[in-house]
Amino acid sequence: MLVSNNYDTVFRTLVNDCPDLLIPFVNEVFGEHFSSETPIIFHPNEHFINQTDGNLSERITDTCFEILGDIPKKYHIECQSTADNSMLIRMFEYGAQIALDQGELKENILTVNFPNSAVLYLRCTKNTPDKIRVIINTPAGKLNYEVAVVKIHSYTLEEIFHKKLLFLIPFYIFTHESLFSVYNDNEEQLKILKAEYQLIQNKLEKLSITGEITEYTKRILAELSVAVINFLAKNYAEVQKGVSNIMLGATIETNAKKLLNQGVVQGKLDTILELLREGLISISTAAQKLDLSEEEVRKMLK
Repeated sequence: MLVSNNYDTVFRTLVNDCPDLLIPFVNEVFGEHFSSETPIIFHPNEHFINQTDGNLSERITDTCFEILGDIPKKYHIECQSTADNSMLIRMFEYGAQIALDQGELKENILTVNFPNSAVLYLRCTKNTPDKIRVIINTPAGKLNYEVAVVKIHSYTLEEIFHKKLLFLIPFYIFTHESLFSVYNDNEEQLKILKAEYQLIQNKLEKLSITGEITEYTKRILAELSVAVINFLAKNYAEVQKGVSNIMLGATIETNAKKLLNQGVVQGKLDTILELLREGLISISTAAQKLDLSEEEVRKMLK
């Protein structure tokens, strides 16, 4: 499991391991309508900028990719834990270098295409902007270059699943950061947080069972969520333990009695039985998912 105090590392791991989750995120942020099967091409994250002293300065972006729809489009997204005044400068600097790296020089004309850019803010204050913009004044006129802003606090859990923004799940714990001390010292309040993460686990399990995401994607989302939680709540042991046990503890036992006695897997069992009752999966599929016999599953249904 990834262990890192660097949220950029979590972000890049999520992009590399679950690129299919980028499509709904791009559709939401940029108002696109790409299908889930639209191909994605990733470009290098390392860029080198010429300094005035002749030296090269390396810049590493969080992600730069191209979606090959009817009209191929480039995207550049950065993950930022805290807003600072240098963010807009860096976004322009990154965007300009991405455009220059892929620029075309022909007959004394240099053509560059800036990417569609966005910043994902994990923390927000009242001063965190809803959008940021660069104004470029040239002898030929003024250009506006807008960078989209995404705030994790702007999305409820219901919206995340309804809009299929599973890309945000590892960072969802940031919406609870201000209450860590309350959760850690109050068992009843901690139960509320744990119940929300049990709901997340149940919803991911349902998506996995119905084939909307793979088992691998579900596991990556769980592990990256725990990586973020373990660092963000490093001073709150009860919060760490409570949420981590839910996100990583849903392991199906091979014995039906053990299954029923372990609350940590009860959510998965309930989800599978619900899908069975709704006729969305077969007895044989449920048996395979639970590592039980079909007869044991039928007894559970009764």
